[in-house]
Order: sequence, then C-alpha cells, then structure tokens
Amino acid sequence: MKFSELTVEIVKKQSFLCIGLDSDINKIPEFLMKFDDPVFEFNKQIIDATHDLAIAYKPNIAFYESRGVAGWKSLESTVSYLNDNYPDILLIADAKRGDIGNTSKEYAKAFFSQMDFDAITVAPYMGRDSVEPFLEFKDRWVIVLGLTSNLGAFDFQFNWLAEDNAYLYEKVISETIKWGTKENTMFVVGATKAEHLKRIRKLIPDHFLLVPGVGVQGGSLDEVVRNGMNKNCGLIVNSSRGIIFAGNGQNFAEDARLKTLELQQQMSGLLKKYL
Repeated sequence: MKFSELTVEIVKKQSFLCIGLDSDINKIPEFLMKFDDPVFEFNKQIIDATHDLAIAYKPNIAFYESRGVAGWKSLESTVSYLNDNYPDILLIADAKRGDIGNTSKEYAKAFFSQMDFDAITVAPYMGRDSVEPFLEFKDRWVIVLGLTSNLGAFDFQFNWLAEDNAYLYEKVISETIKWGTKENTMFVVGATKAEHLKRIRKLIPDHFLLVPGVGVQGGSLDEVVRNGMNKNCGLIVNSSRGIIFAGNGQNFAEDARLKTLELQQQMSGLLKKYL
C-alpha cells in the first residue's frame, strides 16, 4: 500500500483507526471453541463487523506463534481473508523483528513474501543492517519502534545524550529516517507518551506514526491528535483489547462494532477540526 492510498482511505472512511487483533484464545467467547479454528472465526467476525470503520488491522504475532502450528494457521487464514476480501485495508504484522542482516532478510521474506503483510514493526537497536532488508520490498512499510507505551520505556529510551542534546529515542529516530523515506517508513509512538509527540514531529513532520495505547492503556486520543496530527493526518491510532474484547457473548462482534463506531466518530470529528 502506497502513502497516497493510505491517505485516501483515511479521508474516505473519516477514520485513522487500526484494530489490533491480539486474539488470545483464552479470552475469546466460549461458544467459538466449537469451530475448527476458533481464533480465525473470532478474527473473521471482528473484521466483518468493523472493516468499514477501520483503515488497518494489526495482528500481534505473539498470540499466534505461541500456539505453534495451529496459531500460524490462524494467522495465515486471517491474512488471506483480509487480503481477499478487504484489500484496501493496511495489514500490519506486529512482530517487532530486528536481527543481523541475513536474519532480517529472512524475516522480511516471511512476512512480506510468504504471508503478504503490508507492514511490519521492527526494533532498530541493532542498527541499519537489521532494518534495511525490510526496506528493500516495494510498496511495503517498515514501522520502527520510536517511543513505546510501556513503563519499561523509561529504562533506556529516555536516557539523555548530552553530546546530542537529545533523548536516546530521538537519536534513534534521527538516524533511522536516513535509511528510508516517508513512503516506506513509519514510527511507533505510544499514546501514553503523547506529550513527546511535539518533539517527535519536529524530527519527522511528514511521516506516519503508529500510535498504540489508546483505550485500555489509558492514552488520550485528543492529546495524540493535538500534538501529533499533520497535514495528511499522519496518524494510525491502534486499539486492541478495548475493541475486540468489548463483549464476550454471542453478540461479541456487534459489541466490537459499537466500540469501533464510537472511536471512528471521535476521529471524524477530530479530522474535521484539525485538517
């Protein structure tokens, strides 16, 4: 998916919502266990109920690979279903990969060639050669961990580098933008660190940001938009548990849609206000 295609989807749907498919088999409704692949059935119903309101879906790979072969089958079925039925929606592998060059090359082939994801999250701390293999794929996105939403972000990411007059996360972003362009590189910035979005926008005014942490983790959508939106919107805001586990009964997909609609309407209002 190209930059221009993504911006068109945002305008068309009046939404910049990504739904995280953190589909924990221990949390999905009990009645789904009768299906041959309960996790895929769960994902399918969530997708069918929300696809007109979301611009992206983001399976968290941990919830699939932890189940071994069965989990990978659920993931492959989900990816195929989305690509076959809703090809205009951005499909993100939340995999957080990052290793030496030859290993990253294989990760890139796995997620872009074999499973046909549009984008993948990567960890940049091993440097350029761990990220560049992902950037070699045309019309795919590399989403670099910039500033994460977890408490542990304070362990390293906020280390102050006196010689650079910057935090470590700013140094990482400043270096990483040299490897790609706004057409193939995004950055993860946690919603719980929204006050730092202004600093980040000075470094990357035109790039898209993937923003997790709105909802269950306590991030504020209004604060994210106020500090992080640019002329093309430039935001993909993710909500996972707050949507997919909004209900736990027979009508779980309808409950997910209601929560999604609530967020989409907020986003529509903010797009009208700030763009």
